[in-house]
Amino acid sequence: MPQASPPVVPRSLLTPFIVVTSLFALWGFANDITNPMVSAFKKVLELDNFQASWVQFAFYFGYFTMALPAAIFAKRYSYKKSIILGLGLYATGALLFYPAASWESYGFFLLALYILTFGLAFLETTASPYIMSLGPEATATRRLNLAQAFNPIGALGGLIVAKQFILSRLRADELGSEAYAALEPVRKAAIRTSDLAVIRDPYILLGVAVLVLLGLFLTLNMPEKSTERGRLGIRAAIHRLWRQPRYREAVVAQAFYVGAQIMCWTYIYQYAESIGIANADAVPYGIAALVIFLVGRWVGTYLLRFFPGGTLLLAFAGGAALMTLLTIFLVGVAGLYALVGISFFMSIMFPTIYGIALEGQGEDAKFGAAFLVMAIVGGALMPTLQGLILDLGGAGYSDIRLLGVPEVNFSFVLPLLCFAVVGWYGYRVAAHHPPSTPDIVPSPTPSL
Repeated sequence: MPQASPPVVPRSLLTPFIVVTSLFALWGFANDITNPMVSAFKKVLELDNFQASWVQFAFYFGYFTMALPAAIFAKRYSYKKSIILGLGLYATGALLFYPAASWESYGFFLLALYILTFGLAFLETTASPYIMSLGPEATATRRLNLAQAFNPIGALGGLIVAKQFILSRLRADELGSEAYAALEPVRKAAIRTSDLAVIRDPYILLGVAVLVLLGLFLTLNMPEKSTERGRLGIRAAIHRLWRQPRYREAVVAQAFYVGAQIMCWTYIYQYAESIGIANADAVPYGIAALVIFLVGRWVGTYLLRFFPGGTLLLAFAGGAALMTLLTIFLVGVAGLYALVGISFFMSIMFPTIYGIALEGQGEDAKFGAAFLVMAIVGGALMPTLQGLILDLGGAGYSDIRLLGVPEVNFSFVLPLLCFAVVGWYGYRVAAHHPPSTPDIVPSPTPSL
């Protein structure tokens, strides 16, 4: 008789799997309520595209800053304590939107987002390797893809809140850039104060909700890993990790993937605006992208039963590159549809790269996870470069033509480059890199 395949999640570990998986939706909400804020802050505070892109720089640079400290904290203490600290930082950053709006300071808003993502760095550095440890090694990548499938559900919530409670209520957007700029100073100041309060309020409510969840985690009896503390040094673990091409190339691929994702989801609003669609009216396209992303995540998780991760990654990167080429060269709503369609092929990239890199790493996975989360800095750097391209002809999005298309279309050559790097990594894994097994410190099974 054929041997039964191991379960994705053992029944005995189902409860901790469900509890920790809820965090994936929580940081998805934060990510996607923030993406439209690039355009919102640009209009309310009268910024150029490069200045507005600092929203994403502040948000994603927080991951780079705090990922390694988060891994050290989790190693020294516990997954549960790391999650509690992460939730505390998350709530602090969200609540700082209140004084930022009172002072009407763009820098203060950026600081609040930076601190908020300190918390997200703790959550992501902790949750992903913990999910991978909750069952057989053979199903770790599928298990992570399953947990990550709940991330876009939270992201959908973030986009809906952004549309209903922020973008649709901004007076600066309703008036239009030229009319807003021409207002007398007193009236403009009143609208700016009102609009910043509109941006502020959902973040305050988010901070309160996160504090409630923190209270639940404080009382929750969550399974903890019994680890051999003491002998596993940071330097030794990092040395073992970076000695493996399969791992270090994953960090590079992850940085480029996150950069591509954030560019495609941030600048969908600018792309839509260039063809006459207002920001609030463009949100349904962002929602469609997330729905397609969610479908792709479930499809990809199923396909991983039949295809190796590297092979599937290469195929999906090829599909993403094709859709990006259509985004660049199809001017009008057809290009916008292609931009939405990229999300299907992006769906499996983050957890698959993550799972391939950490497969077989045992206790080294804690530090391995840190560098993969630090790679999210690609989401800080790439959008700012795209903002510079958008500013080449002026503050608009169709001021000049490059390769025969408006600069907003041309700017998607950056995601195209990123998908090429992801495809290269998929090829390398499929053709050259066996699973990482030698010299790895084993990871004990979590005890209930």
